[in-house]
Amino acid sequence: MTKWTPSSWRALPAKHIPEDYPDLDKLAEVETTLKGYPPLVFAGEARRLRDRLGDVAMGKAFLLQGGDCAESFKEFHPDNLRDMFRVMMQMAVVLTYGAGQPVVKVGRIAGQFGKPRSSPVEVRDGVTLPSYRGDNINAMAFDPKSRTPNPKRLLKAYGQSASTLNLLRAFSTGGYANLRNIHKWTLGFVDGSEQTKKYKELCEKIEDALDFMEACGVTPDSTPQMAATDYYTSHEGLLLGYEEAMTRIDSTTGRWYDTSAHMLWIGNRTRQLDHAHVEFMRGIENPIAMKIGEGLESDELLRLLDVLNPENIPGRMTLIARYGHDKVAKGLPSLARAVKAAGRHVVWSCDPMHGNTIKTDSGFKTRPFDYILTEVRQFMQVLHSENCWPGGVHFEMTGQNVTECLGGSAMAVREEDLSSRYHTHCDPRLNANQALELAFLISEELGSYRKEEAARLAG
Repeated sequence: MTKWTPSSWRALPAKHIPEDYPDLDKLAEVETTLKGYPPLVFAGEARRLRDRLGDVAMGKAFLLQGGDCAESFKEFHPDNLRDMFRVMMQMAVVLTYGAGQPVVKVGRIAGQFGKPRSSPVEVRDGVTLPSYRGDNINAMAFDPKSRTPNPKRLLKAYGQSASTLNLLRAFSTGGYANLRNIHKWTLGFVDGSEQTKKYKELCEKIEDALDFMEACGVTPDSTPQMAATDYYTSHEGLLLGYEEAMTRIDSTTGRWYDTSAHMLWIGNRTRQLDHAHVEFMRGIENPIAMKIGEGLESDELLRLLDVLNPENIPGRMTLIARYGHDKVAKGLPSLARAVKAAGRHVVWSCDPMHGNTIKTDSGFKTRPFDYILTEVRQFMQVLHSENCWPGGVHFEMTGQNVTECLGGSAMAVREEDLSSRYHTHCDPRLNANQALELAFLISEELGSYRKEEAARLAG
Protein backbone atom coordinates (compact mmCIF):
# COMPACT_ATOMS: atom_id res chain seq x y z
CA MET A 1 0.00 0.00 0.00
CA THR A 2 1.11 3.58 -0.63
CA LYS A 3 2.26 5.91 2.12
CA TRP A 4 -0.69 7.36 4.02
CA THR A 5 -1.35 11.06 4.38
CA PRO A 6 -4.58 12.84 5.40
CA SER A 7 -5.12 13.61 1.70
CA SER A 8 -4.07 10.28 0.13
CA TRP A 9 -7.76 9.34 -0.19
CA ARG A 10 -8.11 11.95 -2.96
CA ALA A 11 -6.33 9.68 -5.45
CA LEU A 12 -9.00 6.96 -5.10
CA PRO A 13 -12.67 6.61 -6.07
CA ALA A 14 -14.97 8.13 -3.44
CA LYS A 15 -18.63 7.14 -3.27
CA HIS A 16 -21.41 9.33 -1.83
CA ILE A 17 -19.33 12.49 -1.67
CA PRO A 18 -21.17 15.17 -3.68
CA GLU A 19 -19.40 16.21 -6.86
CA ASP A 20 -21.84 18.95 -7.83
CA TYR A 21 -20.54 21.83 -5.72
CA PRO A 22 -20.87 24.78 -8.13
CA ASP A 23 -17.65 26.42 -6.90
CA LEU A 24 -14.86 23.97 -6.02
CA ASP A 25 -12.51 26.84 -5.16
CA LYS A 26 -14.98 27.98 -2.51
CA LEU A 27 -15.15 24.44 -1.13
CA ALA A 28 -11.34 24.32 -0.91
CA GLU A 29 -11.36 27.71 0.83
CA VAL A 30 -13.81 26.45 3.46
CA GLU A 31 -11.73 23.32 4.05
CA THR A 32 -8.64 25.48 4.51
CA THR A 33 -10.54 27.61 7.02
CA LEU A 34 -11.54 24.48 8.95
CA LYS A 35 -7.91 23.40 9.16
CA GLY A 36 -7.27 26.49 11.27
CA TYR A 37 -10.18 25.86 13.65
CA PRO A 38 -9.62 24.25 17.09
CA PRO A 39 -10.12 20.50 17.43
CA LEU A 40 -13.56 19.39 18.56
CA VAL A 41 -12.17 16.42 20.53
CA PHE A 42 -8.71 15.54 21.77
CA ALA A 43 -6.41 12.64 21.01
CA GLY A 44 -6.28 11.58 24.66
CA GLU A 45 -10.07 11.25 24.74
CA ALA A 46 -10.01 9.10 21.60
CA ARG A 47 -7.34 6.87 23.15
CA ARG A 48 -9.41 6.51 26.29
CA LEU A 49 -12.42 5.45 24.21
CA ARG A 50 -10.26 2.90 22.38
CA ASP A 51 -9.23 1.44 25.74
CA ARG A 52 -12.85 1.26 26.86
CA LEU A 53 -13.83 -0.41 23.59
CA GLY A 54 -10.97 -2.81 24.15
CA ASP A 55 -12.85 -3.97 27.25
CA VAL A 56 -15.96 -4.45 25.09
CA ALA A 57 -13.97 -6.50 22.56
CA MET A 58 -12.79 -8.75 25.37
CA GLY A 59 -16.33 -9.26 26.71
CA LYS A 60 -15.90 -7.03 29.77
CA ALA A 61 -18.22 -4.14 28.82
CA PHE A 62 -21.09 -3.19 26.48
CA LEU A 63 -21.25 -0.47 23.81
CA LEU A 64 -24.35 1.74 23.70
CA GLN A 65 -24.19 3.90 20.55
CA GLY A 66 -27.21 5.96 19.65
CA GLY A 67 -28.53 9.30 18.53
CA ASP A 68 -30.14 11.12 15.65
CA CYS A 69 -30.34 9.71 12.15
CA ALA A 70 -29.06 13.03 10.83
CA GLU A 71 -28.62 16.14 12.92
CA SER A 72 -30.29 19.28 11.64
CA PHE A 73 -29.76 22.98 12.01
CA LYS A 74 -33.47 23.58 12.57
CA GLU A 75 -33.92 21.18 15.51
CA PHE A 76 -30.74 22.25 17.29
CA HIS A 77 -31.88 23.16 20.80
CA PRO A 78 -30.46 22.50 24.29
CA ASP A 79 -33.70 20.83 25.40
CA ASN A 80 -33.48 18.30 22.56
CA LEU A 81 -29.87 17.54 23.46
CA ARG A 82 -30.75 17.13 27.12
CA ASP A 83 -33.64 14.79 26.36
CA MET A 84 -31.50 12.63 24.08
CA PHE A 85 -28.75 12.50 26.72
CA ARG A 86 -31.06 11.42 29.51
CA VAL A 87 -32.65 8.66 27.43
CA MET A 88 -29.12 7.35 26.83
CA MET A 89 -28.47 7.57 30.59
CA GLN A 90 -31.67 5.62 31.31
CA MET A 91 -30.68 2.93 28.85
CA ALA A 92 -27.17 2.75 30.30
CA VAL A 93 -28.54 2.27 33.82
CA VAL A 94 -30.80 -0.56 32.65
CA LEU A 95 -27.95 -2.26 30.80
CA THR A 96 -25.39 -1.81 33.56
CA TYR A 97 -27.76 -3.27 36.14
CA GLY A 98 -28.91 -6.16 33.96
CA ALA A 99 -25.56 -7.08 32.42
CA GLY A 100 -23.49 -6.38 35.52
CA GLN A 101 -20.91 -4.67 33.31
CA PRO A 102 -19.81 -1.13 32.46
CA VAL A 103 -21.57 0.54 29.53
CA VAL A 104 -19.55 2.62 27.08
CA LYS A 105 -21.77 5.50 25.94
CA VAL A 106 -21.21 6.89 22.45
CA GLY A 107 -23.57 9.34 20.78
CA ARG A 108 -24.35 9.65 17.08
CA ILE A 109 -24.01 13.37 17.59
CA ALA A 110 -21.90 16.51 17.17
CA GLY A 111 -21.12 15.72 13.54
CA GLN A 112 -23.74 13.29 12.21
CA PHE A 113 -25.12 15.54 9.49
CA GLY A 114 -24.38 14.01 6.10
CA LYS A 115 -26.13 10.87 4.84
CA PRO A 116 -25.47 8.67 1.80
CA ARG A 117 -28.52 8.45 -0.45
CA SER A 118 -29.63 5.68 -2.77
CA SER A 119 -30.06 8.19 -5.61
CA PRO A 120 -28.17 11.45 -6.24
CA VAL A 121 -31.37 13.09 -7.50
CA GLU A 122 -35.00 13.38 -6.44
CA VAL A 123 -37.93 13.77 -8.83
CA ARG A 124 -41.19 15.48 -7.87
CA ASP A 125 -43.94 16.24 -10.36
CA GLY A 126 -41.50 15.97 -13.23
CA VAL A 127 -38.92 18.26 -11.59
CA THR A 128 -35.45 16.76 -10.95
CA LEU A 129 -33.20 18.22 -8.26
CA PRO A 130 -30.24 16.95 -6.22
CA SER A 131 -31.26 14.73 -3.30
CA TYR A 132 -31.14 16.12 0.22
CA ARG A 133 -27.82 14.87 1.65
CA GLY A 134 -27.84 16.38 5.11
CA ASP A 135 -27.71 19.89 6.51
CA ASN A 136 -23.94 20.14 6.17
CA ILE A 137 -24.36 19.83 2.37
CA ASN A 138 -27.74 21.23 1.32
CA ALA A 139 -31.27 21.93 2.62
CA MET A 140 -34.50 19.93 2.61
CA ALA A 141 -36.68 22.45 0.78
CA PHE A 142 -37.36 21.27 -2.77
CA ASP A 143 -36.04 24.17 -4.81
CA PRO A 144 -32.81 24.66 -6.80
CA LYS A 145 -31.15 27.05 -4.33
CA SER A 146 -31.83 24.84 -1.29
CA ARG A 147 -30.69 21.64 -2.97
CA THR A 148 -27.46 23.10 -4.37
CA PRO A 149 -24.49 22.00 -2.19
CA ASN A 150 -23.16 24.97 -0.21
CA PRO A 151 -19.67 24.75 1.36
CA LYS A 152 -20.53 27.34 4.03
CA ARG A 153 -22.80 24.75 5.61
CA LEU A 154 -19.67 22.89 6.73
CA LEU A 155 -18.72 25.89 8.86
CA LYS A 156 -22.17 25.98 10.44
CA ALA A 157 -21.98 22.23 11.10
CA TYR A 158 -18.64 22.73 12.86
CA GLY A 159 -20.10 25.49 15.02
CA GLN A 160 -23.15 23.43 15.98
CA SER A 161 -20.93 20.45 16.76
CA ALA A 162 -18.75 22.59 19.03
CA SER A 163 -21.80 23.90 20.91
CA THR A 164 -23.23 20.39 21.19
CA LEU A 165 -19.99 19.02 22.62
CA ASN A 166 -19.81 21.86 25.12
CA LEU A 167 -23.29 21.06 26.42
CA LEU A 168 -22.72 17.30 26.48
CA ARG A 169 -19.54 17.75 28.51
CA ALA A 170 -21.51 19.88 30.96
CA PHE A 171 -24.23 17.22 31.26
CA SER A 172 -21.78 14.36 31.69
CA THR A 173 -19.42 15.99 34.20
CA GLY A 174 -21.38 18.85 35.79
CA GLY A 175 -23.66 16.85 38.07
CA TYR A 176 -26.56 15.95 35.77
CA ALA A 177 -25.18 12.41 35.34
CA ASN A 178 -25.03 11.83 39.12
CA LEU A 179 -26.65 8.49 39.91
CA ARG A 180 -28.73 10.24 42.55
CA ASN A 181 -30.58 11.85 39.64
CA ILE A 182 -31.81 8.57 38.14
CA HIS A 183 -35.48 9.37 38.92
CA LYS A 184 -35.12 12.79 37.27
CA TRP A 185 -34.08 11.25 33.95
CA THR A 186 -37.65 10.14 33.18
CA LEU A 187 -39.26 12.15 30.40
CA GLY A 188 -42.68 13.56 31.17
CA PHE A 189 -44.47 12.24 28.08
CA VAL A 190 -43.61 8.60 28.94
CA ASP A 191 -44.18 8.88 32.66
CA GLY A 192 -47.15 6.50 32.71
CA SER A 193 -45.81 3.83 30.38
CA GLU A 194 -45.03 0.22 31.30
CA GLN A 195 -41.34 0.71 30.51
CA THR A 196 -41.17 3.72 32.81
CA LYS A 197 -42.73 1.69 35.63
CA LYS A 198 -40.04 -0.97 35.18
CA TYR A 199 -37.40 1.73 35.10
CA LYS A 200 -38.69 3.31 38.31
CA GLU A 201 -38.65 -0.07 40.05
CA LEU A 202 -35.04 -0.44 38.97
CA CYS A 203 -34.27 3.05 40.25
CA GLU A 204 -35.60 2.12 43.69
CA LYS A 205 -33.28 -0.88 43.85
CA ILE A 206 -30.35 1.27 42.82
CA GLU A 207 -31.21 3.95 45.36
CA ASP A 208 -31.33 1.31 48.10
CA ALA A 209 -27.86 0.21 47.03
CA LEU A 210 -26.66 3.83 47.00
CA ASP A 211 -28.00 4.35 50.52
CA PHE A 212 -26.12 1.27 51.70
CA MET A 213 -22.93 2.40 49.98
CA GLU A 214 -23.25 5.89 51.46
CA ALA A 215 -23.61 4.37 54.92
CA CYS A 216 -20.31 2.61 54.22
CA GLY A 217 -18.68 5.89 53.24
CA VAL A 218 -18.89 5.50 49.47
CA THR A 219 -20.53 8.65 48.06
CA PRO A 220 -20.46 10.63 44.80
CA ASP A 221 -18.04 12.99 46.53
CA SER A 222 -15.60 10.20 47.38
CA THR A 223 -16.17 8.21 44.19
CA PRO A 224 -16.29 10.51 41.12
CA GLN A 225 -17.57 7.70 38.87
CA MET A 226 -20.92 7.96 40.66
CA ALA A 227 -21.27 11.69 39.98
CA ALA A 228 -20.15 11.87 36.35
CA THR A 229 -19.83 9.72 33.27
CA ASP A 230 -17.70 9.47 30.14
CA TYR A 231 -19.69 10.35 27.03
CA TYR A 232 -18.14 10.12 23.59
CA THR A 233 -19.20 11.28 20.13
CA SER A 234 -19.24 9.58 16.75
CA HIS A 235 -20.47 10.03 13.21
CA GLU A 236 -20.11 8.47 9.78
CA GLY A 237 -16.89 9.76 8.21
CA LEU A 238 -18.60 10.51 4.92
CA LEU A 239 -17.37 13.95 3.79
CA LEU A 240 -13.68 13.24 3.64
CA GLY A 241 -12.72 16.83 2.85
CA TYR A 242 -14.17 17.87 6.21
CA GLU A 243 -12.54 14.92 7.98
CA GLU A 244 -9.18 15.69 6.38
CA ALA A 245 -9.42 19.31 7.54
CA MET A 246 -10.07 18.14 11.11
CA THR A 247 -7.19 15.62 11.13
CA ARG A 248 -4.20 16.78 13.17
CA ILE A 249 -0.93 15.39 14.52
CA ASP A 250 -1.12 14.62 18.25
CA SER A 251 1.76 16.42 19.94
CA THR A 252 2.27 13.67 22.53
CA THR A 253 2.46 10.69 20.15
CA GLY A 254 3.22 12.19 16.74
CA ARG A 255 0.29 10.26 15.26
CA TRP A 256 -2.67 11.47 13.23
CA TYR A 257 -6.10 11.82 14.86
CA ASP A 258 -9.36 12.98 13.32
CA THR A 259 -10.47 15.58 15.86
CA SER A 260 -14.04 15.89 14.51
CA ALA A 261 -15.20 13.01 16.76
CA HIS A 262 -13.89 10.39 19.13
CA MET A 263 -15.06 7.59 16.84
CA LEU A 264 -15.73 7.48 13.08
CA TRP A 265 -17.41 4.78 11.05
CA ILE A 266 -17.43 3.62 7.44
CA GLY A 267 -20.88 3.07 5.97
CA ASN A 268 -22.14 -0.09 4.35
CA ARG A 269 -22.08 1.69 0.97
CA THR A 270 -18.52 3.05 1.24
CA ARG A 271 -16.47 0.12 2.59
CA GLN A 272 -14.82 -0.86 -0.71
CA LEU A 273 -11.27 -2.03 -0.04
CA ASP A 274 -9.67 0.09 -2.78
CA HIS A 275 -11.77 3.23 -2.29
CA ALA A 276 -11.30 6.53 -0.51
CA HIS A 277 -13.13 5.94 2.76
CA VAL A 278 -11.15 2.84 3.71
CA GLU A 279 -7.95 4.62 2.68
CA PHE A 280 -8.67 7.60 4.94
CA MET A 281 -9.75 5.53 7.93
CA ARG A 282 -6.71 3.26 7.86
CA GLY A 283 -4.43 6.16 8.73
CA ILE A 284 -6.15 7.81 11.67
CA GLU A 285 -5.61 6.55 15.22
CA ASN A 286 -9.20 7.00 16.42
CA PRO A 287 -11.26 3.93 17.17
CA ILE A 288 -13.20 3.25 14.00
CA ALA A 289 -16.21 1.18 13.03
CA MET A 290 -17.54 -0.33 9.84
CA LYS A 291 -21.07 -1.30 8.85
CA ILE A 292 -21.34 -4.87 7.56
CA GLY A 293 -24.27 -6.58 5.89
CA GLU A 294 -25.55 -8.56 2.95
CA GLY A 295 -23.02 -9.28 0.24
CA LEU A 296 -19.93 -9.11 2.44
CA GLU A 297 -17.99 -12.38 2.36
CA SER A 298 -15.63 -13.61 5.08
CA ASP A 299 -12.45 -13.29 3.02
CA GLU A 300 -13.22 -9.68 2.11
CA LEU A 301 -13.97 -8.83 5.74
CA LEU A 302 -10.64 -10.29 6.85
CA ARG A 303 -8.82 -8.28 4.17
CA LEU A 304 -10.55 -5.13 5.40
CA LEU A 305 -9.47 -5.91 8.96
CA ASP A 306 -5.92 -6.41 7.72
CA VAL A 307 -5.97 -2.89 6.30
CA LEU A 308 -7.92 -1.10 9.03
CA ASN A 309 -6.46 -2.84 12.09
CA PRO A 310 -3.22 -4.51 11.03
CA GLU A 311 -1.89 -4.64 14.59
CA ASN A 312 -5.12 -6.28 15.82
CA ILE A 313 -5.49 -3.77 18.67
CA PRO A 314 -8.56 -4.49 20.85
CA GLY A 315 -10.90 -1.50 20.72
CA ARG A 316 -9.59 -0.16 17.43
CA MET A 317 -12.26 -1.88 15.30
CA THR A 318 -16.02 -2.17 15.76
CA LEU A 319 -18.12 -4.18 13.30
CA ILE A 320 -21.72 -2.95 13.11
CA ALA A 321 -23.99 -5.63 11.64
CA ARG A 322 -27.00 -4.29 9.72
CA TYR A 323 -28.89 -7.04 7.93
CA GLY A 324 -32.60 -6.92 8.65
CA HIS A 325 -34.63 -9.11 10.99
CA ASP A 326 -35.08 -11.84 8.38
CA LYS A 327 -31.46 -11.97 7.16
CA VAL A 328 -29.17 -11.68 10.19
CA ALA A 329 -29.38 -15.35 11.16
CA LYS A 330 -28.27 -16.33 7.66
CA GLY A 331 -25.59 -13.74 6.97
CA LEU A 332 -23.83 -13.18 10.30
CA PRO A 333 -22.68 -16.66 11.47
CA SER A 334 -20.06 -17.21 8.76
CA LEU A 335 -18.50 -13.79 9.40
CA ALA A 336 -18.42 -14.32 13.16
CA ARG A 337 -16.88 -17.76 12.68
CA ALA A 338 -14.17 -16.43 10.35
CA VAL A 339 -13.25 -13.50 12.60
CA LYS A 340 -13.12 -15.79 15.63
CA ALA A 341 -10.97 -18.38 13.83
CA ALA A 342 -8.55 -15.69 12.66
CA GLY A 343 -8.12 -14.42 16.21
CA ARG A 344 -9.21 -10.88 15.35
CA HIS A 345 -10.17 -8.56 18.21
CA VAL A 346 -13.33 -6.69 17.27
CA VAL A 347 -16.36 -5.22 18.96
CA TRP A 348 -19.51 -6.83 17.58
CA SER A 349 -22.39 -4.35 17.48
CA CYS A 350 -25.90 -4.52 16.03
CA ASP A 351 -27.58 -1.85 13.91
CA PRO A 352 -31.20 -3.08 13.89
CA MET A 353 -32.52 0.03 12.13
CA HIS A 354 -31.25 0.26 8.55
CA GLY A 355 -32.17 -3.23 7.40
CA ASN A 356 -35.75 -2.92 8.66
CA THR A 357 -37.04 0.14 6.82
CA ILE A 358 -40.37 -0.16 5.02
CA LYS A 359 -42.75 2.24 3.33
CA THR A 360 -46.43 2.35 4.29
CA ASP A 361 -49.33 2.67 1.89
CA SER A 362 -49.67 6.27 3.07
CA GLY A 363 -46.12 7.00 1.93
CA PHE A 364 -44.31 7.14 5.29
CA LYS A 365 -40.90 5.54 5.63
CA THR A 366 -40.96 3.67 8.94
CA ARG A 367 -39.47 0.76 10.89
CA PRO A 368 -41.58 -1.81 12.70
CA PHE A 369 -40.35 -2.03 16.28
CA ASP A 370 -40.96 -5.79 16.34
CA TYR A 371 -38.47 -6.15 13.48
CA ILE A 372 -35.92 -4.12 15.43
CA LEU A 373 -36.27 -6.25 18.55
CA THR A 374 -36.12 -9.45 16.49
CA GLU A 375 -32.88 -8.44 14.79
CA VAL A 376 -31.23 -7.51 18.10
CA ARG A 377 -32.30 -10.78 19.70
CA GLN A 378 -31.10 -12.88 16.76
CA PHE A 379 -27.83 -10.93 16.53
CA MET A 380 -27.09 -11.70 20.17
CA GLN A 381 -28.07 -15.34 19.88
CA VAL A 382 -25.95 -15.89 16.74
CA LEU A 383 -22.84 -14.41 18.32
CA HIS A 384 -23.38 -16.23 21.60
CA SER A 385 -23.65 -19.53 19.71
CA GLU A 386 -20.36 -18.73 17.93
CA ASN A 387 -18.62 -17.97 21.26
CA CYS A 388 -18.35 -14.29 20.37
CA TRP A 389 -19.41 -11.46 22.67
CA PRO A 390 -22.49 -9.56 21.38
CA GLY A 391 -21.00 -6.37 22.69
CA GLY A 392 -23.03 -3.46 21.41
CA VAL A 393 -26.05 -1.86 19.80
CA HIS A 394 -26.07 1.02 17.32
CA PHE A 395 -29.45 2.69 16.85
CA GLU A 396 -31.23 5.88 15.83
CA MET A 397 -33.30 7.53 18.53
CA THR A 398 -34.47 10.84 19.91
CA GLY A 399 -35.65 12.13 23.26
CA GLN A 400 -38.59 13.80 21.51
CA ASN A 401 -42.10 12.33 21.57
CA VAL A 402 -42.05 11.26 17.93
CA THR A 403 -44.20 8.75 16.05
CA GLU A 404 -41.78 7.41 13.45
CA CYS A 405 -41.29 3.69 14.21
CA LEU A 406 -44.35 1.43 14.34
CA GLY A 407 -45.19 -0.52 17.48
CA GLY A 408 -43.85 -0.81 20.99
CA SER A 409 -45.43 -2.72 23.85
CA ALA A 410 -46.54 0.46 25.64
CA MET A 411 -47.96 3.53 23.91
CA ALA A 412 -47.68 1.64 20.62
CA VAL A 413 -47.37 3.72 17.45
CA ARG A 414 -49.95 2.69 14.84
CA GLU A 415 -49.78 3.42 11.12
CA GLU A 416 -52.47 6.08 11.48
CA ASP A 417 -50.34 7.74 14.20
CA LEU A 418 -47.29 8.29 12.00
CA SER A 419 -48.45 11.62 10.62
CA SER A 420 -49.02 13.17 14.06
CA ARG A 421 -45.38 13.61 15.12
CA TYR A 422 -43.20 12.47 12.21
CA HIS A 423 -40.33 14.96 12.49
CA THR A 424 -37.24 13.20 11.15
CA HIS A 425 -35.17 14.87 8.41
CA CYS A 426 -34.07 11.51 7.09
CA ASP A 427 -34.80 8.09 8.61
CA PRO A 428 -37.33 7.08 11.30
CA ARG A 429 -36.06 7.05 14.91
CA LEU A 430 -37.06 5.29 18.10
CA ASN A 431 -38.79 7.48 20.66
CA ALA A 432 -37.81 7.40 24.32
CA ASN A 433 -40.25 4.67 25.29
CA GLN A 434 -39.19 2.37 22.45
CA ALA A 435 -35.51 2.99 23.24
CA LEU A 436 -36.05 2.04 26.87
CA GLU A 437 -37.88 -1.13 25.84
CA LEU A 438 -34.92 -2.03 23.64
CA ALA A 439 -32.59 -1.57 26.61
CA PHE A 440 -34.65 -3.93 28.75
CA LEU A 441 -34.61 -6.59 26.01
CA ILE A 442 -30.80 -6.41 25.74
CA SER A 443 -30.45 -6.37 29.52
CA GLU A 444 -32.54 -9.53 29.89
CA GLU A 445 -30.59 -11.31 27.14
CA LEU A 446 -27.23 -10.38 28.64
CA GLY A 447 -28.49 -11.34 32.09
CA SER A 448 -29.33 -14.82 30.82
CA TYR A 449 -25.77 -15.17 29.48
CA ARG A 450 -24.39 -14.19 32.88
CA LYS A 451 -26.49 -16.84 34.59
CA GLU A 452 -25.44 -19.44 32.02
CA GLU A 453 -21.75 -18.59 32.55
CA ALA A 454 -22.14 -18.67 36.34
CA ALA A 455 -23.78 -22.09 36.12
CA ARG A 456 -21.00 -23.35 33.88
CA LEU A 457 -18.30 -22.20 36.27
CA ALA A 458 -20.16 -23.63 39.26
CA GLY A 459 -20.63 -26.96 37.55
